[in-house]
Amino acid sequence: MQKSTASLWLKNVDLDNNAKIRIERNRSQARLKAGQTIKNKVKARQHELSVFANKMVSELNILNDIRLCKLLCSFLYWGEGNKTGYRIGFTNSDPDMIRTFIRLFRQSFILNESKFRALIHIHEYHNESEIKNYWSRITNIPISQFTKSYLKPHTGKNIRLGYKGTLRITYSDTRIVDELKAVYNELAKSLGL
Repeated sequence: MQKSTASLWLKNVDLDNNAKIRIERNRSQARLKAGQTIKNKVKARQHELSVFANKMVSELNILNDIRLCKLLCSFLYWGEGNKTGYRIGFTNSDPDMIRTFIRLFRQSFILNESKFRALIHIHEYHNESEIKNYWSRITNIPISQFTKSYLKPHTGKNIRLGYKGTLRITYSDTRIVDELKAVYNELAKSLGL
């Protein structure tokens, strides 16, 4: 690549300190302005996607369509559920994921609420009672149906402030386990998988 005439003419010119400071200040301001422009574009794109997703989801009317509830519930179970045995097991640390699964699960099936069990996995430094209350509010499962918590040993390397542990929800019913598996297996077959 050939250099421009100006760069050839000015290659040996020394800039004084004031000029260097001005150039650096301009560079710094340009970086800040570019960063803000990128943030604004990302924010606008996220808003646009949020509007699109809101419209799409609201048109589905999910909670009034039992078949759609079962389909979505089976997807979540397929991805995050325990697939062995006679009971539904669903484990996650994301409260929105837990809320979504349990809402779809309750909407999809006639359940005996007393069959729910919940187990939390927390570190020894967590306040077990506080965490159980948190997950009980998220799931509407009474604390009396929580089993003994699993306390992970603390390695001392990292304390995750605000972390509420991992929750495992179980519900014993072979028929429901089989139905959820059948739904996601049939979907896979219908897609030619």
